[in-house]
Amino acid sequence: MTDAAGIYARESSILDRHVQTGVAGERVLAVSFPDEPDEQAGSDHPLLDRIESYLEGERDDFADVTVALTVPTDRRSVLEALRDVPYGEDVSVEQLTRMTPGLDPEEASDRETVRMALRENPAPLLLPDHRVRDGPSAAPSDVVDQLRRIEGL
Repeated sequence: MTDAAGIYARESSILDRHVQTGVAGERVLAVSFPDEPDEQAGSDHPLLDRIESYLEGERDDFADVTVALTVPTDRRSVLEALRDVPYGEDVSVEQLTRMTPGLDPEEASDRETVRMALRENPAPLLLPDHRVRDGPSAAPSDVVDQLRRIEGL
């Protein structure tokens, strides 16, 4: 990526809103999809170029992008397991719970941990919560629907 820290945003005609990222050095702090970007956001960032290409149909799993996860350990484990769901495939909350070390899909509290991690995901798209077909997402529902369409889900 780049060493430049800051907020970057670019309008996406595919999503009919902006894609906004917060970065610090080589780490992504957040991804969001506001109607209007932060007024101090720059528009030139290599990650935004990649996201734009992805939205236009270029396959990218963003596996090489480092996301700074400042969430509790159990939720971090869920989001790390989520990255293992391949482009163009989806899983259920139960399957993601099974994929997450230390969680039991038979335990309601563990399934709720998964749902909470998905709701509080700091970087939807990079941590692809849109690939969990029956779970919540940190992205707006219209964005989730479009991301699922892009990946053929």
